[in-house]
Amino acid sequence: MSETRRTGSKRLHSDELSLQPLPQQHCLRQSLPDQLGEGRSLIFQLDPDLSYIETTYQPISDLAITSKMDFVEPRLVVTLGITGHSRFIGSDGHELRFSEGHTTITSFDSTKGERQYQANKPVKQLRCSIGKPWMDRYLGENESEFFFRKHALALISCRPTASQSLTAARHLLSCKLDGPMAPLFLNGHVMTILANELSGLCLPEKFGYSRFDASSRSLADKAREILEQQYKEPPSLENLAKTLGISPFKLKNLFQHYFSNTPHGLVTEIRMQHAHRALTLTRQPVSLVAEMVGYKHASNFSLAFSKYFGVSPRQISKKT
Repeated sequence: MSETRRTGSKRLHSDELSLQPLPQQHCLRQSLPDQLGEGRSLIFQLDPDLSYIETTYQPISDLAITSKMDFVEPRLVVTLGITGHSRFIGSDGHELRFSEGHTTITSFDSTKGERQYQANKPVKQLRCSIGKPWMDRYLGENESEFFFRKHALALISCRPTASQSLTAARHLLSCKLDGPMAPLFLNGHVMTILANELSGLCLPEKFGYSRFDASSRSLADKAREILEQQYKEPPSLENLAKTLGISPFKLKNLFQHYFSNTPHGLVTEIRMQHAHRALTLTRQPVSLVAEMVGYKHASNFSLAFSKYFGVSPRQISKKT
């Protein structure tokens, strides 16, 4: 095991996590080495194409767990953030954040990168890993096709968790896992969560037009690409829509459907991620970082950064 760049932080490969069957609880337990703090995942195979995972982490130092996964068919992963925050950094630099009170839905057929956890910060997440046959069975092949696009890693949605899902999650976490009815109990509440968290994505009419097809996805991806390239001085909603040959209304619908965000919100997200990396990896002053990511006034940048991350940019820069 080797240290990461920051003093006291640790890095290990997922293969270094111990894996132990727990027959009485009908699951597998994957554990972090004791010397690194608390870290475990309970993995339940509810169906050949449906796994339910409870993850609890509180490492004693900043921790990065590297992994590489490849599947014959793409998987859909629904992650409920119960407590704390973590993030996944792909080998291509793509970043996913998993936050308390939010459900993040991703799909992938292969992925390589690292899961990152902060020192002494408790994290609890519930995760469902789903294969396409399961989705075909419950949604039908045409409806489930939306969720399974051939991308190494694709963010489908990130939005506040439904209240019904949070109730089901509390029941899951209080379940006596060694009871004879535990598998049935787990399956029932997992199905409740999936029904609530996936249902909004299966109703395209709620976004103002009837169909999201391959051309719609292409337009959304092109719009996002433009904003990623021009985030310092992004085009207005009207100009971006004009560039794509669609109405501003349809552009907003595309962003809501594919990214659970607005164009303005996505620009803020991109700016914050660039700013956080700059503050973490360099010793540049906050005012210069603010200018680098497109803010004319450092005070506006500091306010946006603090709102996004929950800490001020100066607190981040002091850690470097």
